[in-house]
Amino acid sequence: MSETIKTRVLVVGGGPGGYVTALRAAQLGLQVTLVEGDRLGGTCLIRGCIPSKALIHAAAKFSSVREAAKQGGSLGISLSVEPTLNLSETVRWKDGVVNRLNEGVAGLLRRAKVQVISGWASFNDARSCVVQTASGAVTITAEHVVLATGSEPVALPGLPFGGPIISSTEALSLQSLPRSLAVIGAGYIGLELGSAFRKLGVDVTVLEAQDRILPLYDSALVKPVARWLERAGVAVHLGATVMGFEAGSLFARSQDGKTLAVKAEQVLVTVGRRPRTQGWGLENMGVDMSGRFVYVDDQCRTSMRNVWAIGDLVGEPMLEHKAAAQGEMVAELIAGQRRRFNPVAIPAVCFTEPEIVSVGLSPGDAGAGDIEVINAQFPFAANGRALSMEASDTGGFVRVVARKHDRRLLGIQAVGAHVSELSGEFALALEMGATLEDIAGVIHAHPTLSEAFFETALAGLGHALHV
Repeated sequence: MSETIKTRVLVVGGGPGGYVTALRAAQLGLQVTLVEGDRLGGTCLIRGCIPSKALIHAAAKFSSVREAAKQGGSLGISLSVEPTLNLSETVRWKDGVVNRLNEGVAGLLRRAKVQVISGWASFNDARSCVVQTASGAVTITAEHVVLATGSEPVALPGLPFGGPIISSTEALSLQSLPRSLAVIGAGYIGLELGSAFRKLGVDVTVLEAQDRILPLYDSALVKPVARWLERAGVAVHLGATVMGFEAGSLFARSQDGKTLAVKAEQVLVTVGRRPRTQGWGLENMGVDMSGRFVYVDDQCRTSMRNVWAIGDLVGEPMLEHKAAAQGEMVAELIAGQRRRFNPVAIPAVCFTEPEIVSVGLSPGDAGAGDIEVINAQFPFAANGRALSMEASDTGGFVRVVARKHDRRLLGIQAVGAHVSELSGEFALALEMGATLEDIAGVIHAHPTLSEAFFETALAGLGHALHV
């Protein structure tokens, strides 16, 4: 049976951008319909950020217990036998975390009285679509349409997903560990998952076409990660061009033209993600494109009146927190408020071993122009909390970049254990226009990793206390 729905706001996609748009719009008294073809929560919650961090956490715990089982275990803790891992149980626990959050999103939308339609939308024009649901076709017309369709993993030509060739989605749902894993791509997804599988005891080899790992981060931030990979026995081949996979071997061409044959039971392809623009009628909507992304202005308006687009669909950075912030803004704009998307900086976090966080300009970025800058850093080797949690010998540090003439912060970076938890303080400092003196004047609790930020600000002013 067909059904017709008229709504004030139609949100397409129930990921973090879409469901936040719907929740905020409903809070503002707008009638909202949300269409989602998969589970609520999107890539980040269902098969990305949350499940990957759960697996990383489990891998770290397993690795710590394995270390305790070795002769002369650290901290006086030892075990008489090595631990075993039941990956299917680990995945079941991970799925429990995902399910709890998925149910939480569904509950929030119900309480906000957002109408949720389960199915895949297909647009006929800019503000009407047909959704094929389990009970029949639903036609939806809306005054405002918010596109939040997200992104999907990119496959390599000649190496399609299937069988032993997997994306991050399949990697997070394996029921047993492969003995060997080849990871194609040394960006943050590849190295996060590759490091986790190495901690679980898998032989991991990483192949990267560029001449360095984590190319979005500068060499100082990457060095501690490269050191961990080497110590952990992860083979890394840079400048490697993948040619194909056959009979349990991945073949690639090295920088010097030689052929590499990497034994691998499974191959994890992490060469990037692309906006999901196919299969739902974008071509019928008449919106302008900017390369592979939907073009939007600083209010996330597309070229079509009352059609908005947010998140991965509109460009880099493809991050959950950017999508959510854009979605909240769009809901408020539809409700008549005045907003623009103009953040000072968007934090980026890499959950490798150790973690990396970067907000704003790096020293190379800042020094590229005519601005004179102050660069200062403080090592976690001199931080009491880092020492007390065995996190002082990784080469980690906090670094600041400040404008020299007024000492205004332009960028903050850190590498080390659990530094992702400092990203909020870093972003807040930049958004509030903090100076080195501002940070140096804030009393930071002891013992915490955040003291390293305070000490870095002191270093920038020329009088660090603990180095």
